[in-house]
Amino acid sequence: MRVLKSFFILLFIITYNTANAQYTEVINSNRPGVSKSAFSVGTGIAQGEFGAFTVNEEHTPLQYEVSGFGLDFSLRYGLLFEELELSLDGVYQNDNITYNNASVSIEDKRSNFKNFTLGAKYLVYDPYKNAEEAKPNLYSYHANRKFQWKSLIPAVSVYVGGNFDTKNNPYTAPDVEGFSPKVMIATQNNFNGGWVFVMNLIKDRIGSEYSDFQYIFTLTHSFTPQWVIFGEAQGISGDFYSDNIFRVGGAYLWTKDFQLDANIAFNTKDTPSVFNIAFGASYRLDFHKDKKIDNGNGNTGKFKKKRKNKKKKKDDSDPEGN
Repeated sequence: MRVLKSFFILLFIITYNTANAQYTEVINSNRPGVSKSAFSVGTGIAQGEFGAFTVNEEHTPLQYEVSGFGLDFSLRYGLLFEELELSLDGVYQNDNITYNNASVSIEDKRSNFKNFTLGAKYLVYDPYKNAEEAKPNLYSYHANRKFQWKSLIPAVSVYVGGNFDTKNNPYTAPDVEGFSPKVMIATQNNFNGGWVFVMNLIKDRIGSEYSDFQYIFTLTHSFTPQWVIFGEAQGISGDFYSDNIFRVGGAYLWTKDFQLDANIAFNTKDTPSVFNIAFGASYRLDFHKDKKIDNGNGNTGKFKKKRKNKKKKKDDSDPEGN
């Protein structure tokens, strides 16, 4: 609980900063990968991200196979400040595990949540906040696409949440039960030409004997206003489970509030081997209201930070308009 207390103290301090708009004209989803963007969805945005995936695993030394399906979801909401986002995330799996020891095959049916987490994310640093470099050059196409050294400085957000695990869960370690904290640092670089790089550093199920550390690196590229492709590497290091999982796939922007996606996930070992296929969709309810500002002559007007209507996965704040 001290982790949560520290988080809210930090949140109280940094909310005195001037807000930098996170809202974009089109939906920005964390799918189809599993990393989290550094940016929030924006105030007044209620967003749901849902997926379904196959489960195919084979453990060669222990001679067992797993087959089934899973469902995952993320419910995101921008609350109070442009930098703040609340989220509820979960992964549910239903499968059959078959042990092929000697001449006997034993099959066991399993189902439960692999993850069920409630948390909050806050953007603590944006290198393009109120910067001149954030403005697109209206007179030069090449100037907007050339490399900028400042793009190497990432936006940074912090995430604090809590896992809720049931007793005798087949997908968690033996001592994992009830509440356990989760913390994360998320960074994001927006490069010219439609490239975005997201990095997550995660410490999960803190306080349990089988707490693990994870990293996720995601690189995306939007080559049209509707299509984006991505590649992702996820590393998991823990006493209960360790792995390196790779994902490739893409997403299609159907409307400004609706996205479809697909990806495949695989690893390179046999303890166990993993090969999953996933499909998903993201949809948002847009209740965002423009911020009223004083225009200098005693009147107030509405202000909305404009960005080019161009889709880019995880790019909730693309100051260069790529």
